[in-house]
Amino acid sequence: MAHNSSSRRRPNILITGTPGTGKTTTSSALAEATQLRHVNVGELVKEKKLHDGWDDTLDCYIINEDLVCDELEDMMEAGGNIVDHHGCDFFPERWFDRVVVLQTDNTVLYDRLSRRGYTGQKLTNNIECEIFQILLEEAKDSYPEDIVVALRSDSVEDISKNVEMMSNWISSWNPVS
Repeated sequence: MAHNSSSRRRPNILITGTPGTGKTTTSSALAEATQLRHVNVGELVKEKKLHDGWDDTLDCYIINEDLVCDELEDMMEAGGNIVDHHGCDFFPERWFDRVVVLQTDNTVLYDRLSRRGYTGQKLTNNIECEIFQILLEEAKDSYPEDIVVALRSDSVEDISKNVEMMSNWISSWNPVS
């Protein structure tokens, strides 16, 4: 499958998954191991005000997808990015060479999110999102299936294994010229 990314020297990876699956931990470790740039979309939205205000029900910013895409465009064209976000269906398909969906056991996830202070609707929504594998479906609907991979992310060991596997994939990645 040819990439539209002949100008990219290094791949772009999207790391997605329900909140609490270890995206930021994994992305940071991977960025450190590979010298790729870690882009935390949630932080970026806050920092650069790429949102349309606050959603009280879901207790988060209402992300402005167009502003986010505009902000990231040049960086993504250049390549060498690890994008960390819990959604994936609004990014242009051509941006990513690999889409990783992290998945976590519900019990483990429940504990992680409770420790983060998630309660009520926010907690329930995210656990259901994981049970029904919503993000994996979203990723498969939004990207070529051969670039989407689901990885277990229940423990520190899992995270280390995933980082090692992805580092190897990055070092063997060759842009299609």
